[in-house]
Amino acid sequence: MANPRLDGHRHRPRRLFRTADRSTGSGQPYLAVLTGTCLFLLLAACSTGPGGGGTAPQSAPAPTSSTGEQAPHPYVGMWVTADGHIRQMLLPEGRYDEARGERESAYTGAYRVTGNRIEYDDDTGFSAHGTFDGDVLHHAGYVFYREGSEAHRTAREG
Repeated sequence: MANPRLDGHRHRPRRLFRTADRSTGSGQPYLAVLTGTCLFLLLAACSTGPGGGGTAPQSAPAPTSSTGEQAPHPYVGMWVTADGHIRQMLLPEGRYDEARGERESAYTGAYRVTGNRIEYDDDTGFSAHGTFDGDVLHHAGYVFYREGSEAHRTAREG
């Protein structure tokens, strides 16, 4: 069956490289010109690297995680209630592990932070959200504090 997009025309496969016996008009084989161009670009790129004497400004790349994503948000770490009964560890790879009393890993799952809002997707299927206010996290009717922060010390004393 004919392909209607070809309208009866036959298309031949295109060659990506010309053979060495064909010239570019300058008397040099096409492949040789291509190779020379690649070599020039490679040398130009290397000359701007560290110690290469190039004038291109060197800036540090944005920190990334092992998966190549941007560095974690500033809320990574341990968050606890004033009495320390509930402890929620926000891990840099977007997972959390919550302990309650003596029960370690009572809740685990994934989370994502957008601005000062956190969205939880627990491994058991429920979801929840919370809001950060500096070193304080309001989540599911609880108030969590960044462990060791001034807000946490004040809450424990009060």
